[in-house]
Parts: sequence; structure tokens; C-alpha cells
Amino acid sequence: MSALPAAAAAANEQTLSDALAAASITAEPETTDDKAVEQPEKTEEDLEDGEIKEDDGTPKTVFHDSSRFNIKHPLYAPWTLYFDSPQSKALPKTTTLSSSAANHGGWLDDIRKVIQFDSIEEFWGLYNNIVPPSQLPGKANYYLFKNGIIPAWEDPANKNGGKWSVQVPRDKSRSTIDKMWLYTMLAAIGETFETPLDGSAPGDSDLVTGVIMSCRPAFYRIAIWTKDAPDVALTEETSPLLKRVMDIGRHFKVSVLGFELEQKLGGGYSTDCQFEAHSDSMDKKKSKTKLTV
Repeated sequence: MSALPAAAAAANEQTLSDALAAASITAEPETTDDKAVEQPEKTEEDLEDGEIKEDDGTPKTVFHDSSRFNIKHPLYAPWTLYFDSPQSKALPKTTTLSSSAANHGGWLDDIRKVIQFDSIEEFWGLYNNIVPPSQLPGKANYYLFKNGIIPAWEDPANKNGGKWSVQVPRDKSRSTIDKMWLYTMLAAIGETFETPLDGSAPGDSDLVTGVIMSCRPAFYRIAIWTKDAPDVALTEETSPLLKRVMDIGRHFKVSVLGFELEQKLGGGYSTDCQFEAHSDSMDKKKSKTKLTV
């Protein structure tokens, strides 16, 4: 193979030198030091789109780094969020619920599992990426239950229990319902529902099994489900269970929903904050005695 003519070789060399100069690169290193030149660590502003800063392995909570934390704050128990609406029938079924649907009248067929989580960080990730109740259509429901508990009366964890519930008119509550539901979920996963209004520490905090947000064309309803229901003929002085259930109702009404304890809520599409055993809810003909706060 013949060598390049001298003129062509000189032109190539000049072109290469010009390109290196334009890129601020010299053909010969300015120093003979074998050590690599240390590059300054990139800051957040230096990162290109899609580039991720390497983790140095030091413990970081979400308060140190909101996007690359490596330590989570665990909850007392894992929780699962479910959802249903007339449109959810078109979504893939949740296997664990479908296998139990026949034992629950088939209504569980429409419920879909959204996500399971067990840390505060995962909860906020969930909350910031779901549709708030104020924007849901009528006949839509959120169910947030401790993991392994199906949102049905017949579930072993619910069958002996009951529920606190309150109903508020949709047109007058659209601006506040999202905060009510958020505070309800926080009280559930933080297991603070049994906290007395005087601020004293509760003796136990495991009565609540789940919470439900129901959206209807004319109203919203929030319910707190418990694993046990008290004998309403007893008093708080003689029944520790009744006192625990009443503490949940008072905390729900005042600390979560923001009403005054003595405030009357009933009228129109509104209802007072009331507790009813599931066994009474299932028997439509049974004379019912409800607890009210």
C-alpha cells in the first residue's frame, strides 16, 4: 500500500491538530504525572437529563434526599388499598378477592387491588398518585385495610366487629373531603384512632381493621371498621371494649374530621357520626341500637 503524498499527510495532521485544539485537547499531555486528574463531583445542577447521581452508601431518609433515600420509616403493619367503580369491571381481577367472591355474594368481583405498602414513604408515594375523592365519580369506593383482611363483613377479622360512619353532602363538602379522607388514612396507618381526646396514650391500638371512602352522586361517606363490637347496653365504666370503641368515634369526629364533639351533623344528606355492629347491618329487620358521638 503506497504512502500518502507529503502534502496530503501534512493536511491531515493540520486538520487533526485543529480539531484537538477546538476541543481544548492537546496532542501531548501537559504533564508527565501518571496520576489521573481528579474531576470535581457533579452537583444536582451538573446532571444531564436522565442522569442519576451515584449513591455513596451513606444512610439517607426522605428528609435528607427526597428522591434517593435508602431508609424507610416502617408502619406497625402493612396495608392494602383497594378500589371499585362501575368502570373497574374492565380491569384485571384481583386473584385473592376473586377466589373469595362466591362466599361474599359476588360483589367482590368488582374490587381491584391497587397496591400494598408498609412504610410512610410508600404511603405518600401512593397518595400523591391516586385520584382524590373530590374527583371520583359517583358509585366509586376506596378500601384501605390491613394486609390480609378483605373489605367484607364475612372476613374473620371483621365478622364480629362493626363500623363508625359519617355521611356529608357532596355539594357542600367537595372542598374538604380530600383532607378528611387523608386524615382518616393517616390515623389508620398510624394506629392513632384509639387515642383519647385528652391526649393520653391509648392502652391498645389494634381495633381498627380498615377504612372506607364511598363516593355517591349526592354524598360522601367515610367508615372506620373495627374487629370487635361492644354490647351497647353496657357503660364505658363497665366495658373496656365499649370505651375503646367510643374513643375511636370521638377521635374520628374531632381530631380527624374536625367537628366539635357536641356538634350535631344530621340533616339532609348528612348523618351524625354513628357506630353499628356488622351483625345489625346485615339483619335489616333487627331492631338496632347505634352509638353516636
